[in-house]
Amino acid sequence: MKIETKAIHAGDRKADPAKPGAFIPVTTPIYTAASYIYESTAQLDRVLGREEDGYCYSRYDNPTNAALEELMASLENGYGALACSSGMTAVHIALLAALTDRRKSILAASALYGATTSLLCKVLEPLGIEINFVDICDLDKVRVKINDNQPGCVFMETISNPLLRVGDMDRIAELARAAGAALVVDNTFATPLLVRPLEHGAHMSVHSVTKFLAGHGDVLGGVIVSDQEHHIITRNLCRTIGPVLGPFESYLTMRGIKTFALRMERHCSNACRVASWLTSHPRVSKVHYLADPAHPDAAVIRRLLPEGLYGAIVTFELKDAGKQEMFRFMDRLKLVVRATSLGDVHSLVLYPVIASHRDVAPKQRERMGIHDGLVRLCVGIEAVDDIIADLEQALE
Repeated sequence: MKIETKAIHAGDRKADPAKPGAFIPVTTPIYTAASYIYESTAQLDRVLGREEDGYCYSRYDNPTNAALEELMASLENGYGALACSSGMTAVHIALLAALTDRRKSILAASALYGATTSLLCKVLEPLGIEINFVDICDLDKVRVKINDNQPGCVFMETISNPLLRVGDMDRIAELARAAGAALVVDNTFATPLLVRPLEHGAHMSVHSVTKFLAGHGDVLGGVIVSDQEHHIITRNLCRTIGPVLGPFESYLTMRGIKTFALRMERHCSNACRVASWLTSHPRVSKVHYLADPAHPDAAVIRRLLPEGLYGAIVTFELKDAGKQEMFRFMDRLKLVVRATSLGDVHSLVLYPVIASHRDVAPKQRERMGIHDGLVRLCVGIEAVDDIIADLEQALE
């Protein structure tokens, strides 16, 4: 079944085996109950002991969440999924799952979302987990680091935030597996329409469903899609820690996913047009976009991504611009929304220096290539001519 069809049908319309012939709602209802009962305590005992499928307490499982999890596992071709209260919670749980019964050491891409870097350096490292970084797009350096550090986990983004670098995921997966490490991939920017990390050898694929999957700026949530081994671990962690997504948010996410493939196609086509226009603008010194034939990872992009689908993110730099000039540009925008997110139906602009990478030290930001004149644009699904017109008047 094609992914566009899975997005519409997977997870929904489950018949109750205890009520044959009963009606079946066409979309999964919102189950708000905190706990569930059965006709006999013996059956509840079996459900609590996981000897029988069923629901008993919503920290463990919830029918609405289970439908979303089935849908996400189907989209990513994974064994199972866990819906979490945010994308960062999903990253945290995935890393903990990866390090279970492995050396407490993480080798991470040096270019990451700022909050992920903070999680690694300010939360996990003080707890005694060894953290090392590597240029994930330099396969030789990755090989050396894995051999030298023998990490329990390798962590990368499919498409890096915000400079849009793309590492050799399948080859990194081979290196990680050979060393006994788990590969965890943040697939938020790509979505399962562009890349499905488990198909390339990753053990877990993580998403902020707040972004393109839910897609309408009204959900905060995350999900982990895993192979069988790590799905069991993430579910056990969930039962203890309780990082669960609320059932209403699960419902909204499923509703958004039904159109995510259509939206992503429009996001991608609009972004190509915007990136091309920005390239010729006299105030723009550099444009970062995956469709650029001169992109440093062009060969990997051609190998891993479908032709014509290069994502919605266009990052660009203004000539000789500091904070004051960037603030002026952003304040002049009338259609493009100035907000700290991405993946909504409307276009969104973010200034990494004050938002996504605010907590990263200035010198480290410079080393990462995140300069004061750099802005990240998530191109929405509006009429592309209107997006370009707004950018043009703001750049005057």
